[in-house]
Amino acid sequence: MNSRELATQIVDDILNKGAFSNVVLSQELNKSNLEDNDKALVTEIVYGTIKYKYTIDKILNHFLENGFERLEPQILNILRTAIYQIRYLDKVPEFAVVNEAVNLAKNLVNIGASKLVNGVLRNYLRNSDDSKYYKTDNSVEVLCFKYSFPKWMVELFIYQYGNETTEKILIGLNNVPEVTVRVNKLKISYEDAFKELTDLGYNLKEGYVFKDAIRILKGRSIEKNPLFISGKITAQDESAMLVAASMDINENQLVMDLCSAPGGKTTHISEIMNNTGTVKAFDLHDYKINLVNKNSERLGITNIQCEVMDATSYDTRYVNLADSVLVDVPCSGLGIIRKKPEIKWTKNNRETQGLKEIQKKIIINASQYVKPGGVLLYSTCTLNKKENEENIKYFLKKRSNFKLEPLDFGDFDNIIYSEEGYATILPNEAMDGFFIAKLRKY
Repeated sequence: MNSRELATQIVDDILNKGAFSNVVLSQELNKSNLEDNDKALVTEIVYGTIKYKYTIDKILNHFLENGFERLEPQILNILRTAIYQIRYLDKVPEFAVVNEAVNLAKNLVNIGASKLVNGVLRNYLRNSDDSKYYKTDNSVEVLCFKYSFPKWMVELFIYQYGNETTEKILIGLNNVPEVTVRVNKLKISYEDAFKELTDLGYNLKEGYVFKDAIRILKGRSIEKNPLFISGKITAQDESAMLVAASMDINENQLVMDLCSAPGGKTTHISEIMNNTGTVKAFDLHDYKINLVNKNSERLGITNIQCEVMDATSYDTRYVNLADSVLVDVPCSGLGIIRKKPEIKWTKNNRETQGLKEIQKKIIINASQYVKPGGVLLYSTCTLNKKENEENIKYFLKKRSNFKLEPLDFGDFDNIIYSEEGYATILPNEAMDGFFIAKLRKY
């Protein structure tokens, strides 16, 4: 199977079978016999096609006489991947893309499909004017087409952030994410980790915001790196690194993480505590708890106690027990689209209300586990204010014995500090979109 056929298959798995882009891509590339440069092309085509699906589909719909009706998914995804390459990849000649797509359609479907693919792609190449695909006087449609986002999401961001910040968000969410690692100070110093990674041929930069972060600009897969395997570093976005760092954690404390899997923030808490005290880590399923245990073991952490628990259910065993409690609640994930672009197409506005109810239950329960004087840290990887600011306002009405404490990560153009004290991190080349609120119990 060549690179373009594999890319088309993976796109089909994501869009039609509900596969997660990062998981299925990793699995299929590991199974393949492709060279590294071909694997890179597959990755580029898959993520790019999913990312720009709205724009690509608008174009295809214009050139398909009957739209997508009666069009086999396989043919549609051959067309999608081809349009992506023609429109967004300068390094691939247009004629080569068309020929590959035509041959793919002929081999995978039939000669009739190959003629359809050939006609659509050549029609597109002859008609380069974008204005026919959307209403040029409609600002929402312009943003939807330019950055390839669904209408409901663009309208939500405009309503909550205004036009200027919305465009900044859309650009940030379309950025190709860098790999960022957190140095495990239990095993190695920052300076030594930086030097060892450099010696292994990685092109690095210091963290954008967080002092223990290293940004990997170029280099082979981090999971195969000896520093990762030995637990000296772990992959984590810088936005997520700011969570544990905001909790006022000290050695020998009892800290709870109610939604802990896969364990990035949980293990960071342990590292800050210098592997002392106790970190109680909870999640809903055994397989999620196993992820936390696996990460803890690799990092050499021994102070984490894992337990299956539904954070929406109140547990009297933990009342007023913890010095700090983290609730990194399940959310819509609108801040991590640069890493999981299928979120654009798998989420909808209706889901938010159900998520809000879950989030409210979790934060109310968590508040009862915090000691007086302790910290409750609420975080999400979404930019939807209904799941962020609105939940904090609801919580403070219900729990008047908590007060917001201002967060300050420094002066960065992608971090918005509210008057109330919470922080919204806008996505850019180095960071995911995130929300963090720190609450003190009195």
